[in-house]
Amino acid sequence: MENQNLKKQTKKNNFFRRGGDSGNIFLIIFALLFVIMIGRSFMGGANVPQMLGGGTNAQQPVELSFSDVLRRAPDIKTMEIRGNDAAGTLTDGTPYTATITYDPELLSKIAENGAVISIDTSKTWVDYLGTWVPILMGLFFIWWIFRGFKMGAGGISRSLTQQNPTKITTGKTKTTFKDVAGIDSEKQELMEIVDFLKDSKKFRDVGARVPRGVLLSGEPGTGKTLLARAIAGEANVPFFAASGSDFSGIIVGLGVAKIKEIFDLAKRNAPCILFIDEIDAIGQRRSTHSYNDQDREQTLNQLLIEMDGFANDTGIIVIGATNRVDMLDPALLRPGRFDRQVYIELPDLSGRREILDLYAKKVKVSSDVNLQDLARGTTGFSGADLENLLNEAALHAVRNGRKEISQVDVEEARDKILMGPRKVRKMRPEDIKLTAYHEAGHAFVSIMYADITDPIHKATIIPRGRALGMVQHLPIDDKVSMTIAEVRANLSIALAGRSAEEVFFGSDKITTGAESDIAMATRLARYSITTAGLSPKIGLAAINQVNSFGTRSALENASEKTAQMVDEEVRAWLDAAHEDATKMLSKNKETVRKLAEELLARETLTGSEIKEIVLGKKSAKKSAAKAPAKKVKKDAGK
Repeated sequence: MENQNLKKQTKKNNFFRRGGDSGNIFLIIFALLFVIMIGRSFMGGANVPQMLGGGTNAQQPVELSFSDVLRRAPDIKTMEIRGNDAAGTLTDGTPYTATITYDPELLSKIAENGAVISIDTSKTWVDYLGTWVPILMGLFFIWWIFRGFKMGAGGISRSLTQQNPTKITTGKTKTTFKDVAGIDSEKQELMEIVDFLKDSKKFRDVGARVPRGVLLSGEPGTGKTLLARAIAGEANVPFFAASGSDFSGIIVGLGVAKIKEIFDLAKRNAPCILFIDEIDAIGQRRSTHSYNDQDREQTLNQLLIEMDGFANDTGIIVIGATNRVDMLDPALLRPGRFDRQVYIELPDLSGRREILDLYAKKVKVSSDVNLQDLARGTTGFSGADLENLLNEAALHAVRNGRKEISQVDVEEARDKILMGPRKVRKMRPEDIKLTAYHEAGHAFVSIMYADITDPIHKATIIPRGRALGMVQHLPIDDKVSMTIAEVRANLSIALAGRSAEEVFFGSDKITTGAESDIAMATRLARYSITTAGLSPKIGLAAINQVNSFGTRSALENASEKTAQMVDEEVRAWLDAAHEDATKMLSKNKETVRKLAEELLARETLTGSEIKEIVLGKKSAKKSAAKAPAKKVKKDAGK
């Protein structure tokens, strides 16, 4: 029954839209008038040969300017005038054409010399169209205005909405909670909405009021739209979706009419879900300035009325989605409108694994792909990022002639997303060598601090984006905090590349390759000192960084003396980390050199291979994978 009503309403809307094509008629009439005027000008020029009576063999007429007509008035024998166009013959028989201004004195002066003058005042059908078409257009416009008033209040705006309809996705969606992974707590929060849409009686018997609106917020790509569709799919109710930008227009009052239109459509199909994506486009905080956007505020006011006005029991649950909650008007966020706000966070390790398992069912993945390691190496990725990663891996597999996604494809896709596509650069041998020692320094210090930092995944000297090489770490799990020992260890790892350049090439050979390392280390040290309170010298005072446009960043809640102390402490932490990394590398120069030579030879080393070189022993996983131990020892002895 609901589907039949929805189809009838859709047919009705289509009927009105087909009947409301008056704007297209205006465009057709304008185009017709333009063509008529162009044709009139061409036909006026085409009449000249007819006025001269010439045929295909007639002499080509001479074009005279208005001054030539005044000067050669005694030479004119005949003149035929139609509008501002004149044509005739001279006394020597030469035909001519001219553009003149109608002037009785001029004509009498020409006639005094014996010229025969005739004036054609007849009108063609083009002249009649040029006269009547503007009149008919004016009458049609007046009829259209009165037709809008006849439709009642807001009739003209409603007609405009039919000419510029809101893009509304209607019907029942097949998406359910099974298609949403990695946000279990958010799904549990929204199950009450589904229960109400399935059985509202048990809520009414207790006297409970179900939230009229749910605001979904979070980083882009976390699944806000997908979750809204899943709610409608679980409840098996009609789903209406629109974007916030659909309610804005250049015509005042159009947004209000569109809000009424979509809510009227939803009321006729209640209970249902109305989803407004990017709601901050119409729900921005209202301003007190005189230059504020009145039309946008009227649209917001209409939305507030529809969500919680005089008619409360509408059976519509409004779901809004945005990643800019701070921009929304407080009246929109109060209980009774958006009663519940659900923040969708970026997925954690287990959530990323669930998302990868979900999307891996849609593509062909080889058995050698370790999705758990992939989930560990994608910290900070959203659901959309993970789906894109597998798609990039699939594209890479196709480019290389494989029918399944292998581990190589996954690694390439992740590196491409994190650092950019692989660059083919012609580098000098000394630059390649310096890059290898730079990355070897990072890798060696990472192994030295392996007990308190994230395990190393791989090191490579293949250029990507702006980076000439990189060392990747894979976290064992998602960390919510860091100890001061971890902070100092990460600072040493970050500055180990610069330290390796100094140890193996000298302080006069250091390069700008450590730019991103120094920037990252400085941010970490400043955050630890000013915000996290890890510096005994500065203490537990929170000193926030102020981001100001066009000027240098300043320190908030800090005097000039404190700001100077902060700068000195940041410098001291970085110097200590640099000294620590330099000592490690200086004491183990041969090991670091061996690691760098392996990078030069093989370009990429895995974490287990780096451990084998640095620690001098093979990893258990690698040893177990090889065929019988006795044979391996015998071959090694050879």
